[in-house]
Amino acid sequence: MSTYDFPEDLRDAQAALHRTRAAYEQYAKTLPWSAEPMPGWEADKQLHSSYRSAKPDSPGYTPEQHDQVARYRAQLLELSVAVTTHPYWAQLSEGVVAARMALKHAHEQPDAEAG
Repeated sequence: MSTYDFPEDLRDAQAALHRTRAAYEQYAKTLPWSAEPMPGWEADKQLHSSYRSAKPDSPGYTPEQHDQVARYRAQLLELSVAVTTHPYWAQLSEGVVAARMALKHAHEQPDAEAG
């Protein structure tokens, strides 16, 4: 596997993107199933199955929840743009996709200098 000398600001932006995505996903789990108020439903039992799908009534998001979701999405967009448009990518003549994939996992590997 190739190793890359990612600049620190690029590594930091990618790590921030990971953290923000994880925080957003955790937050989303606490939200009602629908952003807007919606009535619940229960589906009919399907043949050869005991599973019944159903959703309770959704009160929709509060104004604060809408604002928080918008903040997360804005942060994710900003960080995604910072990572994908970083000048580092222009210096690679080939293997850009492999390098981008390696960057996504760069935080999982200990720094060579630390060892």
